[in-house]
Amino acid sequence: MTTKVYHDLREQLDQYSVGFPSTDSGVELKILQKLFTEEEALTFLSLSILPEDVSTVAQRNGKQPEETAALLERMYEKGLIFRMKEGERAKYAAVPFVVGSFEMQVKDMDRELAELYDRYLLEGFGKGVSLDPPLRPVPVNKSIEYSFPVEPYENVKEIIKQKDTISVAKCICRVQRGLIDQGCDKPLETCFGFDFFAHYLVEKSVGRYVSTDEALEIIDKCEEAGLVPQPTNDQDVFGMCNCCGDCCGVLRSIKLHPRPAEKVLSNYFVKIDPEACAACGTCSDRCQMDAIKVGEAEVAEVDLDRCIGCGLCVSTCPSTALSLQRKPESERKAPPATERDYTERLTTIRGTSLVPLSVIKRQS
Repeated sequence: MTTKVYHDLREQLDQYSVGFPSTDSGVELKILQKLFTEEEALTFLSLSILPEDVSTVAQRNGKQPEETAALLERMYEKGLIFRMKEGERAKYAAVPFVVGSFEMQVKDMDRELAELYDRYLLEGFGKGVSLDPPLRPVPVNKSIEYSFPVEPYENVKEIIKQKDTISVAKCICRVQRGLIDQGCDKPLETCFGFDFFAHYLVEKSVGRYVSTDEALEIIDKCEEAGLVPQPTNDQDVFGMCNCCGDCCGVLRSIKLHPRPAEKVLSNYFVKIDPEACAACGTCSDRCQMDAIKVGEAEVAEVDLDRCIGCGLCVSTCPSTALSLQRKPESERKAPPATERDYTERLTTIRGTSLVPLSVIKRQS
């Protein structure tokens, strides 16, 4: 029987990002048991999602600061929590399941864990992603070069050019799917970290530093391969993935819905000129949401309920029959200013709290 601490841990993780919903099968608890010891799970329950020093955490979990510090450092090394340093002083924080501890398993994931993750996406996690995904699709650059200006936080290459420090890591989703023989042929090293998150990925030995020029080259290769650029869902972007509909947990979850366009924060859509369309099917092959097909009239048709405005189809249309359009101003939305704004907005939507579960239970 699963001990109570893992149920409590699931409940705390469910407060963050897209949540960590329960399932009928309990597969999410098996994931937690594989990642956390019971002692580590109890320690996580004493953590806030905002960085705090060891003494604060120790007061909550009832252990000596030295013992707590050793526990927190071990959990950080396992990719279960976040650590930031101010000189020699370390602060620690809880992290969501996504984006968080899931991505940090890229080096250590085995087939058993990969299979558990895949089951969980279908049984539980996919339901949470529809709430307000931690990533949002933005247009590939070639689709906007000759169309119209976009905000810097929606321009892939401008995002990269504005960052002082950049790192790149393997895509955890393609690694995970590859372990269960469900992978694809897309590039692996496609996930960026910027500034503080770039340092974090390198310190965790899951990423490497790259120059601005190399990062731009990787972006070009991602676009050529048909990957959807997805920065974090805030204007001060701290990370960016390049995703496929076969492997990406966010895109796979959204793809399960009949109207994926309603489940993302995207300000664009694709328009087709039927007079120019050659019915070659290139656009259909490139679309990661199955939003385009060649109809009976031998003309490509776009299902706007499924179009997420990435423009992958536009960038390779040989007859230039497709164009990316901006939604009317009344329908356009800006993402939150910072990652913390995004987190606080989600807690409001979900009716949850940033306070550790141990504090909540003590106050109730």
